[in-house]
Amino acid sequence: MRSSWVVLGLMALAVGSAEAQQARTILFIGNSFTFGSGSAVHYWRANTVTDLNDEGTGGVPALFKSFADQTGLEYDVYLETRGGSAFDFHIREKLPEITSQAWDVVVARSYSTMDSENPNDPTALIATGRELSDVLHRRSPSVEFYVTATWSRPDLTYVEGTPWYGESIDQMGSDVDAGYDRLASEVEGVKAVNPVGEAFNRAMRTGVADPNPYDMIDLWTFDHYHASTHGYYLEALVVFGNVTGVDPMALGGRECSGLELGMSRGQAQALQQVAHDELVAAGVSLRMSAVALSGGNACA
Repeated sequence: MRSSWVVLGLMALAVGSAEAQQARTILFIGNSFTFGSGSAVHYWRANTVTDLNDEGTGGVPALFKSFADQTGLEYDVYLETRGGSAFDFHIREKLPEITSQAWDVVVARSYSTMDSENPNDPTALIATGRELSDVLHRRSPSVEFYVTATWSRPDLTYVEGTPWYGESIDQMGSDVDAGYDRLASEVEGVKAVNPVGEAFNRAMRTGVADPNPYDMIDLWTFDHYHASTHGYYLEALVVFGNVTGVDPMALGGRECSGLELGMSRGQAQALQQVAHDELVAAGVSLRMSAVALSGGNACA
């Protein structure tokens, strides 16, 4: 009889252990700023994530997956992206995909100017963000829903006649961040904002990046609209730190994704520092990873 209880106890422990090791699911909903248009990130390591649109995309989600693997975190990463899209597109056209299962985490971004018809007006952003939050929480009541505030666009700042012409390069990023902050404060179910635009601003302010890509391309790719590989790397660092609570600086000089994408260790560490500083400034509590990086196990 006693041996039966021992067997049952061991079985219960085994089940509990399996549950503890079960990977969390995370879905990225977004557009070209999520899939990494214009950079080496776009199709990078697409085999490590699940593209619900079956378009072979790796993008920022693949970078997130790499960071998680390197720090010992179990995540199954999914994405649903469409270039030029806002929240309403995914609700209207991709509802079966974004509600295909109950997600643990969702990270979503809307159009870069908040509203393609009325740049810098957060009204539509907030309304459609509320609708998306409701859709996600009906399917996944306990989902952690993050929204990503994007960067300033030089093509809308330095070019005469564009919405932010005459403003400093960091103004659009701050305006968009303010719009997403309103969304997070006014819409129930939004856990936090990923302050990617403000991280870009910090990189420029601290001299890590050049504020004028017409001078020298840095955070932006050739169209001065989408990010460069360095810019998407910074985006992924901010999202990773905000969602997991792991300090981006834990990745350190041995982080392998940046090296694989053509960055020096010094560049990767400088961007990790920027992401760390921006998240701390935003009030995020960060911890170091318990897993020491081996310098290539996630990118081998």
